[in-house]
Amino acid sequence: MSRKQQPEKYEKGTRSYTMSHIRGKDTKIEVLVRSYLFRRGLRFRKNDKRYPGHPDVVLPKYRTIVFVNGCFWHMHEGCTKHAMPKSNVEFWQAKLLRNHERDLAQHAELEAAGWRVIVVWECELTKAARADRLARLYEEIVREDSVRK
Repeated sequence: MSRKQQPEKYEKGTRSYTMSHIRGKDTKIEVLVRSYLFRRGLRFRKNDKRYPGHPDVVLPKYRTIVFVNGCFWHMHEGCTKHAMPKSNVEFWQAKLLRNHERDLAQHAELEAAGWRVIVVWECELTKAARADRLARLYEEIVREDSVRK
């Protein structure tokens, strides 16, 4: 017995409208990371356009840049939240691959300029893993600076 295909979640034409309203900055996970770092006493710039990729968090004192990436949009390999859409596959493959390649190029450019780049993935900020990941992020930022001195 064959499985019935699930009905379309959106009316015709509304998927594009919905996708266009997904934020590019100040997402919940970005705000979560920034508020944690601020509470821990770190001061930073957010979404600084002077750097490739407009990083979510720039910590000049520590020469560190933090990107908070969504697993779907940035193709987090091996993650359950990254799954290729089943419709319009060619479009999505091209778009997501472009995003991934652009991220790699931007990170390489920043590292060549002497910045340390840290990526925090959306799946690392689930309620179960959040406290541990944020504590590790803080340690990654602060510990590296004390090693340099």
